[in-house]
Amino acid sequence: MFLITALIALLWIIIMRILGRFLIWATILFAVIILGTGAGYCWYRYKMLYDVGAITDYSFQPDISVYFEMPTTWLIIATVLSVALLVILITLLFVRTRIALAVALIEESSKAIGCIMSSLLFPIFPFVMHLLAFILWALVTIWLATFGIENCLMPRTPGGALSDGVPCDCSKLGTDSQPGCQYINMTRDETRVFAMQAFNLFGFFWMSCFVSGLADTTLAGAFASYYWALNKPKDVPSFPIVKSIGRALRYHLGTIAFGSLILATVKFLRAMLNYLDKKLSTAKNAVAKFILMCLKCCFWCFEAFLKFLTRNAYIMTAIYGKNFCAAAKDSFMLIMENVLRYAVLDKVTDFLLFLGKTTITLGMGVVAFYWFSGRWIIDGLPHIDLYYYFVPIIIVVVGAYLIADSFFDVYEIAVDTTFLCFLEDAKQNNGTPDKPYYMSSELQRILGKQNQFNTQCK
Repeated sequence: MFLITALIALLWIIIMRILGRFLIWATILFAVIILGTGAGYCWYRYKMLYDVGAITDYSFQPDISVYFEMPTTWLIIATVLSVALLVILITLLFVRTRIALAVALIEESSKAIGCIMSSLLFPIFPFVMHLLAFILWALVTIWLATFGIENCLMPRTPGGALSDGVPCDCSKLGTDSQPGCQYINMTRDETRVFAMQAFNLFGFFWMSCFVSGLADTTLAGAFASYYWALNKPKDVPSFPIVKSIGRALRYHLGTIAFGSLILATVKFLRAMLNYLDKKLSTAKNAVAKFILMCLKCCFWCFEAFLKFLTRNAYIMTAIYGKNFCAAAKDSFMLIMENVLRYAVLDKVTDFLLFLGKTTITLGMGVVAFYWFSGRWIIDGLPHIDLYYYFVPIIIVVVGAYLIADSFFDVYEIAVDTTFLCFLEDAKQNNGTPDKPYYMSSELQRILGKQNQFNTQCK
């Protein structure tokens, strides 16, 4: 069933390449129609109830249906829907060109994935590395949880009391060398153990962020090699994923390590704040709780910003080979110069990915429900009749989401890479034979630009 999920996710990416433009504009049109129809109906109900002198008693009513007989209720709903419709129409009026640009960039990203199909199998590598990092962290955590000094005593005289006994070697329990030796307890330095557990947690965060950074840099390098090929796919280098991970391992490990260190530090500080929050949960100091809540909120926002910054820094590193600080600065300034384009592209991409993840996850959940509940009987396949069938359904739903998320994460890094490459292309080149545009003909048409020679990206 997980293989079917992977095939459906791959099929969805192909569908987004073919029908991405239609899905986006159809959704916008559908939202406008729904809001317009809803607003019109609400204004109609308000006018009808107002004319007949309906209920005007605004006191609390236990029956909620009474409120729908009041004209004020429909007036409020109609006003909200009308304002939402007006905001959408004004937004479309000003950003329709940017929506078209976002759609073209998404289509270009789909072409890049179609050209580099191995990128869809690449998430297996970071998944295995993440799993190994988790196993290492779990083993060290368990070892530290059992860490301590064993205390054993033996009577001073045979048959004597242990209360005044002498220490003995616990490793020789049950041997003839120390026949009276008995285990008493285990002592441990809690402060030292806590410090080692904290260090182990920080190491896990660093390893996890490093693996994610290596994966992002590898995929960004592969998709950048597609974008900067003038004649696509003819000029795209062979084995782009293999060559990209080779460049990352040879030249960019320091950049990835530094970026992941910064992100891991913030993650660790957030974990410590959560630990303090649990410790102070029974305290009655409202000021301390408020300060802690503010710190947690600030660090959550800071981590989200760092994730955005590091991912784009890794993309710029994969394109130009710059160090982390220079890449972060250049990518941030480039996006800030085109912040409206980025915002529209980000929301359009989020919508498409959300639509894909939701459709695949819910679809596989429905299939799993009918299959494991025995409601589907297919000839040639064994009949399944489970009493507690919700456990396998939950496993299928979670697995389907994780698989879809791994596929669409590749799609997301492809869109981000294509966008930064596009901005650099539009900024550095002018369409002359010496500085040709590497963007597709569709992107050139939207921007009103054109290469001044016959060969163009297709």
